[in-house]
Amino acid sequence: MKKARIATGHVSAVVALPDDLDTTPACAASRSLPGGWQLGPHDSASPATVEVAVGAASIAADPHTVRLRLPRQAATSATLAYVIYTAFERARQQQRMVTVHATALHTPTGAAVLLLGTKGSGKTTTALALAERGWLHAGDDLVVLAESNNGDLMVWPGKPTAAIRDPLQTLAPKPLCDLEPFAAGPAPLRWIVRLAVHPSGAGASLTSAVPLSVNERLRLHEGLARYISGLPTPLTGIASAPYGPVWPLDTPACAQWRANLITALNNHRFDYLYAPTACAAADLLTKEADR
Repeated sequence: MKKARIATGHVSAVVALPDDLDTTPACAASRSLPGGWQLGPHDSASPATVEVAVGAASIAADPHTVRLRLPRQAATSATLAYVIYTAFERARQQQRMVTVHATALHTPTGAAVLLLGTKGSGKTTTALALAERGWLHAGDDLVVLAESNNGDLMVWPGKPTAAIRDPLQTLAPKPLCDLEPFAAGPAPLRWIVRLAVHPSGAGASLTSAVPLSVNERLRLHEGLARYISGLPTPLTGIASAPYGPVWPLDTPACAQWRANLITALNNHRFDYLYAPTACAAADLLTKEADR
């Protein structure tokens, strides 16, 4: 086994890999993950946070190391990058960082705004409309939320690409496009917006979500635990059936920190936004951000 220091999701750790493993496809997946995915020099004395072996798909985790076993086809594909990113989620949360299913932008004044919402809620199209209004992209679909040493919440740059479909080719696969301009570093979190863009709406409106309801707290609890509660990337690779055992990586300490994070979010501005179009949502967000 050889050791490499891998940086991804704004943390880095030592990973033990098979000597003959081709990591080229994994490195190519860098633009699809927050903080990229890069191999770098390592300290041979450092214990491995993640160990990867080739064989029948399995995972075992103790308090110090996550041991992954991947079929060779998966280990030599982009699946390696996605699986290692998720295996690092425990390390992220131990360092008070968490991967969130959200879209993030910086306002023209440099504050970070998180757009939450289910698949198809309009996060990406609203972000593109906000960029046209002078906002800065900071991640599509995946971002990293962190708590600083003084307790401030920061948004680190997320996935720097977005899958955007040509409206004239609704049946074609959505190509991956680079988001530009893109944030180079973290920004303080100032506003959380749960978004719902649907043409049935009469007009754009904002409703405060604080104090957070029980349902909202449960949604946040599920969302913040999404990448540590089980490995979402199939260990067999994307060419195989996308199902299998769920291997949790969670710890009581990480769960307690996430609960404290929800309390911190309750102390920020948090709104529900309803709008008939992404442009209407972007106009209202820009108007409110200027206040």
